[in-house]
Amino acid sequence: MPAESRDQVWPSLEYANWRDTCATLHMWTQIVGKIRMTLTPWINHSWHVTLYLTARGLTTSPIPYGSNAFEIHFDFISHELRILANDGGLQVLELKPQSVAKFYGAVMGALRQLGITVEINTTPNEVVDAIPFERDEKHRSYDPEYANRFWRVLLQSERVFKEFRSHFCGKCSPVHFFWGSFDLAVTRFSGGPAPPHPGGIPHLPDAVTREAYSQEVSSLRRRQMRRFFNSPKALMMQLPLWPIGIGPRLWKLNPPCFQDPPKTPRQSEAATVEPIVAATALCRRAFGVADVMGR
Repeated sequence: MPAESRDQVWPSLEYANWRDTCATLHMWTQIVGKIRMTLTPWINHSWHVTLYLTARGLTTSPIPYGSNAFEIHFDFISHELRILANDGGLQVLELKPQSVAKFYGAVMGALRQLGITVEINTTPNEVVDAIPFERDEKHRSYDPEYANRFWRVLLQSERVFKEFRSHFCGKCSPVHFFWGSFDLAVTRFSGGPAPPHPGGIPHLPDAVTREAYSQEVSSLRRRQMRRFFNSPKALMMQLPLWPIGIGPRLWKLNPPCFQDPPKTPRQSEAATVEPIVAATALCRRAFGVADVMGR
């Protein structure tokens, strides 16, 4: 695959280059995710709160509201937030540099225009310095180029995770985006119970964490929030808790297909490897290592 095509499919996402946009999007997705969480029946392991990848961004999927439903969709191509109701109602907000407080007010106002009233807990989850949304004037960056790159990286990561998920017939989560930890994840379950999670995640009730990790699990995650997780053309994976006694492990994808132009015939052959195939193989290898270590 030519380098230009690789960069288009799976672009570089250096954390330093989009740190401020990342922090702002984290808060914006929390606002939208909390709307879904408030109006959606609870599902084990908090699977009712997540967002999902689309061909243009992230979505809540349909949210029940009385006998009706609505959906909130981040569009990272047109750079819009679209709120669609099943009665044909539509509100469109431009994604642009603006404070979290302004975005929060605009989203709530758009919902009211559609006849939807909802109150959410405005304190962000899983962040240390949690500024209530209505008072957050600190986070106000939006770089459309990096927002689009972020979505494209998630889109390819989802392809990998779905392929990996298809090889397991036991209990397994959907491939979904957690707005609290701001990562894409898929989780396999061993079928056995786990000891109580110690909790302590900032601004997240310990009861929620303990229920989420009440069973032995192995998770793959594509994280955004730390520089170490955002090397160019890298996919990070974390496998916590399955089997018990194995702590989180980090795996970095930087296969031959992401290297500089090949200089030997062997390197040339390796460079033709499809990045998605290489990433999926690494997922399966990482899970196998965790399984063997726990025996």
